[in-house]
Amino acid sequence: MTLLEIILPAVIVALLSLPLLKVFTQKVSVRSAKLRLMTHVCGFFAVVLGVFLYHISGTAVHAEGSEVVSITGTLAQGLGFLSAALATGCSALGAGFAVAAAAPAAIGAFSENEKNFGKSLIFVALGEGVAIYGLLISILIINKL
Repeated sequence: MTLLEIILPAVIVALLSLPLLKVFTQKVSVRSAKLRLMTHVCGFFAVVLGVFLYHISGTAVHAEGSEVVSITGTLAQGLGFLSAALATGCSALGAGFAVAAAAPAAIGAFSENEKNFGKSLIFVALGEGVAIYGLLISILIINKL
């Protein structure tokens, strides 16, 4: 590995993190925080698109007379790992939203009537099930790589 291959990703990560630095220290307004978050998200997808286009432009898809035996170390494997990470991350985020809405309602229902414990616990567990399903899909994707 060259020095450029080591330093360039670190610089890109640092530049992507700079808009959120003041947000994490809580020294910005809500409007400014939303703007900084959108800048961060757009920058992330711009970097992903740039890396994808750079990788596609420099490689041949199939060489004539050769067969692809494995995808180890290729863009396909990288995108497979990215899809597994997105499946886990997005499902965990959705489960967090579900539990954040269901748990306070379950606590309120349980405090009014103790017989509602089993019913309310089911709704909280359903929210957590979404994260388990996302993790399962990630494991299936990684097993195919």
